[in-house]
Amino acid sequence: MPQAASAADTPTTPTSSGVMMDVFLTGAGGYIGGAVARRLIREGHTVRGLTRTPGVVDALAAAGIAPVVGDLDDAALLKREADRADAVINAAHSDHRGAVDAFVDALRGSGKVLIHTSGTSVIGDDAQGQYESEVVFDDAKPFSPGDHEIRRARYAIDRSVVDAGAAGVRSVVLCNSLIYGNGTGPRPQTVLIPPLVTQAQASKTVRVVGRGLNRWSTVHLDDMADLYHLALTDPAATGLYFVEGGEDASFADIGEAIAHRLGLGPVEPWDLDSAAAAWGEGFSRYALGANSRVRATRAHDLGWRPSHPSITNWIEQEMPLP
Repeated sequence: MPQAASAADTPTTPTSSGVMMDVFLTGAGGYIGGAVARRLIREGHTVRGLTRTPGVVDALAAAGIAPVVGDLDDAALLKREADRADAVINAAHSDHRGAVDAFVDALRGSGKVLIHTSGTSVIGDDAQGQYESEVVFDDAKPFSPGDHEIRRARYAIDRSVVDAGAAGVRSVVLCNSLIYGNGTGPRPQTVLIPPLVTQAQASKTVRVVGRGLNRWSTVHLDDMADLYHLALTDPAATGLYFVEGGEDASFADIGEAIAHRLGLGPVEPWDLDSAAAAWGEGFSRYALGANSRVRATRAHDLGWRPSHPSITNWIEQEMPLP
């Protein structure tokens, strides 16, 4: 359990969970971190948010976040913030091993909460858009990362956070699937969809990697933020959780939704070399062209119930255009 705040620092109005915390959040100006911060503040928690961009300090303060200017390479700053907080949420960089090590070292033996943000690309394949994988990974069962070195390195970081549970830290890894939904702040957009939209607007044709048959599980930004709050406040939350709210669309389906929104013609397949020239080889092959299918069994067992409409409905009806 998190260490209790002093009587002088303890708010008098409980949140809906009955637990109020002083949270240190990295990536406070980002897409994920911004949504998580808003959710926690709405519940009455105090949020100190790390940003490396001084220009967003005023925006963070206006949102009720106490800005902390710095970066993940400043281990001394991370330790100071972890020491004063009841919980740490790392939503800035899934692959920054130094920051994770700093947080684990600072929190060791404290009983405090450490939530680390990862992504289901760790189990992505190399389909190149040519097929829908039959393999679906379930967080209630052991699994191994994909073969790419970046995926193996990210999974090793995830495991180090989970293993911190044996060192007196209530550690949680939230492994997000394809997130959609409208954020706020300096980075209000998801990662995978805007490049497809930008290319389509420029060329007047929606294109997908290969045949676009590959499929990702998806989750709405607000549902995701709900799970972060649940993981923060529920003492039963430990270990790794996939974060997914459904799986109703292939990338070809996503492309069709973009075409409908933009009033464009049929989606066209794109060979990997052409896609790589536009989006980069790694992003095209291992993100836009991959399968990443997961089931959030453990999150559902905690009581998490995602409820927002599908990604294609969001694209056609709510997605902001560049």
